[in-house]
Amino acid sequence: MHDDRRITEVRLHRFVRERITPAVYSRTLPLTLSSWDAPDEPVPALEAMRQKFQPQEHGALWGKPWGTKWLRLQGEVPESWGTEPDTTVEVLVDLGFTVEIPGFQCEGIAWRPDGTIIKAVSPRNQYIPLKLLGGGMAVDFYVEAAANPDVAQGWTFAPTPYGDKSTAGAAPQYRLGSIVIAELNQNVWELQQDISTLSGLMAVLPLELPRRHEILRALERMMDIMDPDDVTGTAAAGREVLADVLARPAYASAHQLVATGHAHIDSAWLWPVRETVRKCARTFSNVVALMDENPDFVFSCSSAQQFAWIKEFYPELFGRIREKIRAGQFVPVGGMWVESDTNMPGGEAMARQFVEGKGFFLAEFGVDCHEAWLPDSFGYSAALPQIVKSAGSRWFLTQKISWNQVNRMPHHTFNWEGIDGTRLFTHFPPVDTYNSELSGRELAHAERNYRDHGHGTVSLVPFGYGDGGGGPTREMLAAASRAADLEGSPKVRIGSAESFFTQAEADYPVLPVWVGEMYLELHRGTYTSQARTKKGNRRSEHLLREAELWCATAAVRTGGRFAYPAAELKRLWRLVLLQQFHDILPGSSIAWVHHDAERNYQAVSDALEAIIGGAAAAVLGSGDRAFLLNAAPHARDGVPALAAGEPAAAEGRVQANPDNGGFVLDNGVIRAVLDADGLIASLVDYASGREAIAPGQRANLLELHRDTPNEWDAWDIDEFYRRNVTPLTRAASVRLVHEEADGVVLVERLAGASTITQRIALAPGSPSLSITTSVDWQEREKLLKLGFALDVRADRSAAETQFGHVFRPTHTNTSWETAKFEICAHRWIHVAEPGYGVAISNSSTYGHDVARNIRDDDGGTTTTVRLSLLRAPKFPDPEADRGLHELTVTIRPGADIAGAVEEGYRTNLAPRLVRGGSPVEPLFSVTNPALVIEAVKLAEDGSGDVVVRLYESLGQRSAGKLTANFPVQGVTPVDLLERPLEAPGVNVSADGAELGLRPFQLVTLRFACSAAAITS
Repeated sequence: MHDDRRITEVRLHRFVRERITPAVYSRTLPLTLSSWDAPDEPVPALEAMRQKFQPQEHGALWGKPWGTKWLRLQGEVPESWGTEPDTTVEVLVDLGFTVEIPGFQCEGIAWRPDGTIIKAVSPRNQYIPLKLLGGGMAVDFYVEAAANPDVAQGWTFAPTPYGDKSTAGAAPQYRLGSIVIAELNQNVWELQQDISTLSGLMAVLPLELPRRHEILRALERMMDIMDPDDVTGTAAAGREVLADVLARPAYASAHQLVATGHAHIDSAWLWPVRETVRKCARTFSNVVALMDENPDFVFSCSSAQQFAWIKEFYPELFGRIREKIRAGQFVPVGGMWVESDTNMPGGEAMARQFVEGKGFFLAEFGVDCHEAWLPDSFGYSAALPQIVKSAGSRWFLTQKISWNQVNRMPHHTFNWEGIDGTRLFTHFPPVDTYNSELSGRELAHAERNYRDHGHGTVSLVPFGYGDGGGGPTREMLAAASRAADLEGSPKVRIGSAESFFTQAEADYPVLPVWVGEMYLELHRGTYTSQARTKKGNRRSEHLLREAELWCATAAVRTGGRFAYPAAELKRLWRLVLLQQFHDILPGSSIAWVHHDAERNYQAVSDALEAIIGGAAAAVLGSGDRAFLLNAAPHARDGVPALAAGEPAAAEGRVQANPDNGGFVLDNGVIRAVLDADGLIASLVDYASGREAIAPGQRANLLELHRDTPNEWDAWDIDEFYRRNVTPLTRAASVRLVHEEADGVVLVERLAGASTITQRIALAPGSPSLSITTSVDWQEREKLLKLGFALDVRADRSAAETQFGHVFRPTHTNTSWETAKFEICAHRWIHVAEPGYGVAISNSSTYGHDVARNIRDDDGGTTTTVRLSLLRAPKFPDPEADRGLHELTVTIRPGADIAGAVEEGYRTNLAPRLVRGGSPVEPLFSVTNPALVIEAVKLAEDGSGDVVVRLYESLGQRSAGKLTANFPVQGVTPVDLLERPLEAPGVNVSADGAELGLRPFQLVTLRFACSAAAITS
């Protein structure tokens, strides 16, 4: 046979384009339009409908960026339409869509005149069935059209003005397309779906496989038998020709795919949070409408925050969703407040993502999610397995690791082992997308890409338009039904995530293991971009710690006279958790999003400061004595951990003397020598007598790098940034300032167009040198790093993560190690050789790098720790990070891990001095400082029970006694949701617990108060 394959395929493409697709809707009739433009921000539907609507031309330009146009659509359906077999009537609404990037352009939602939602209209989902409009042949409804601009601009990563209303302009972005009543021919539509499935499958089958050619010839016969001038009349005959090849069953060994409906809706990104609220309504209304027509359709939906928005702003839709949840179709998954970043949130914040998320789902729907669902976060902390398990969940799903630049994950289904040894059943869908359309190409890729063939036989495929929302479509459901049992394709069944995980656990009982973090070899710049957002997060986390501690203390110590502000604390926690979404905290959103975040953080700070002030007044009583509120888990200035007491004055003073053009700061604990340019030439702790700074090197060295990643500007730092660096060695001025007992050196520098002032301080008795860097940052596409060249032979670094720390090699023996050229640390990073280490803490910095080299002169090793202070990406926010910043770093020579942990808390919990009448004993005491109390609060259920959360902080087995310093009726180990559980290594007693914890073990204990009638 001659090979005419290509000729037939080209014929098919044109036949579909020119004959099939136009015949899906054979008759159309324009609707009468009128409109009203919202003057600024969106308004509720009923308010909009009360406005005066003006006649609206078809095909007109509309939509200033971020504007809203309300359209009223009116008309009559011709009597004969929809009366023939296999025909129905729909309304088609084209707001000026392009077929590319659904969810990143204009969108609309249809409303009935009574203010109830019908469904959304979007680029690939433009239809509204007549039966949803209230019955009858009259058409009269509204469309709320959102003129969201295309911020992506073809993913060129060019600076755009559209990310901020103040710069977006007012020029119309769109032109109205066809808005008509249309008659749908069901037979033609079904034929269109048959062809889509078969041609998609054919395109991915090997040429030598007979199945490919059978499909081709069947499609050829279909075209031969159909009349191109009468597609509607011959569509049934065309379908009959294809029926045989569609009925061929899948291979017995075909891979199984559980397809679950999905719509990954970023809670903010290239749109503000207020638009995400509407995106959720649009997507969820589509999903519910699709469920009404397809009772077997299952949709997996994460993020309790998004459900909460629907409950608040769209209560009627929320009621419909609740019904579908009861029916098992609309399935809450994930159990988190938002799909958060997992690199940067602190331990307690990460725990609260599950406390608030799972708590919401249980309260609203009676649903307890068993899976963590994070398809798009930028890497996954090694502490997550324990946190997920502690929240009562058992499975984990991600997709993002498929974006790795260099190394490929060796498994798709595996056990993930965290820092404490907890293992979590994890799946990484081989389809390599969380926005699948269930195309033949995607299904074939999922089967071929699966790395566990021979052991496992099933994987998950989330399908539906996402990122900007939209969700599944009827075309996707048609593809799933056709691929359920189809030769040459993996077997597809629609189901829930839970049904997949249950099947996968039984299918693959002996799993391979991945130990430690799942580091994303991409998007490393997210540890640094938008420094103000990151500072707000860090500050909020610690203010929440303080507020809960002092409110719980006040409630107990006053016998319940102080009312614990549970509702307000929950509101503030949820606001902070929202900002931890994986495109807000990482700094990868438009300017509007980060302006909102900064305002939110200021509101959180104001509210928490007031709460802390009220609790302090209640617990200390009236008086004029000065007290230190020590919220840290370690004693400070003579005040015990978690207590309020009169601070003891530090012994001695700091000697601050000129020295050969530089200065010496010496407090008897450490001695720092600064050169004439304000760089640290020497740093010695008296306990060891050892020099921390590498010979001939300097610490406190600011460096300015060119920062021009290949793509994803706010997200990425590419390794080649290191090749272009300007060391900022010259100081404009260096001067000594005496401040009470402290020794302070002020250093001023210039960095391009930016001015930098450093305040280098040594306090009496302090084991660390503090460096506060104030920057008026005016750079573009630059990266500012702060480096410390240390005389330490460290083959690994320790970086704080949630409830512990993670070790990473400092060498680059393998491609996996080389890829980690930028890493995340929380409050501290530590490098050491046996017997000696150095800790570097920070107040709000997350990005770090650690490198090592061998010195030629003495053979010693220099380990250089650098912190990434500021970036200046141009997309998606061209003004990112410009302006004033203040960042504090401390360096503590001679520190072990315990010293690093303590230093991290000291840097982030500044001394809080208040006046009152009497000191306050801590609610809890721990005999071993390795056991760190992370949170003290009252129970979520309002019972007045006191909950304490602590963890083993050193990465070793640690034992100690936790004692409650107030009368208790009982002590119960609980999970994060404060439900009783068995806790290994925990033996409760009448007033506390004896603890023998494994490395990094997390423990939550619930103490029932015996005397206080605490209100909440």
